Amino acid sequence: MTRIDVIDNHGQFTHLEQRALRDMGVDVELVDNETPPAEIDADGLVLSGGPSIDRIGNCPDYLDLDIPVLGICLGHQVIARELGGEVGEGDYGGYADVTVDVLDDADPLIGSLAPSTRVWASHADEVVRVPEGFARTAESDVCGVEAMSDTDRDLYGVQWHPEVAHTERGEEVFENFLDICE
Repeated sequence: MTRIDVIDNHGQFTHLEQRALRDMGVDVELVDNETPPAEIDADGLVLSGGPSIDRIGNCPDYLDLDIPVLGICLGHQVIARELGGEVGEGDYGGYADVTVDVLDDADPLIGSLAPSTRVWASHADEVVRVPEGFARTAESDVCGVEAMSDTDRDLYGVQWHPEVAHTERGEEVFENFLDICE
């Protein structure tokens, strides 16, 4: 059975990420972000959202584990920042319902959501430039990088929260990530 660890970055929805995966029948564990990388034994990781880029623990080191990673909100930003992209303040903070346009219908994480989907997202901070090797895979009228993918390294990020009920087709994002991990 495929095992996915959800790395806890102290976000308010982290437990919902774990629950969404568990409800899909995934062997899933919630893991503190201070856990040493050598103790991670999973087929994939979800870097959860959270309140502060200053409280990401060992998340940068988890990117070197050579397993698929899905970053959600803060996790998305961690991937970008640590790999040479840029994160900045968004013009539109707080949580809101946003229409996201999928730019690559062949993307293994979000391509199936094309041409667009409604999501629940915060844009207090956001990725403003993707790292080298990444493609911008979704945008909205409030954010130019709603999602990004590096399919060669199986690193993916979404600005929105697929785990909350306000996001349409959020479970599909987790199903697609599970397929990547298998």
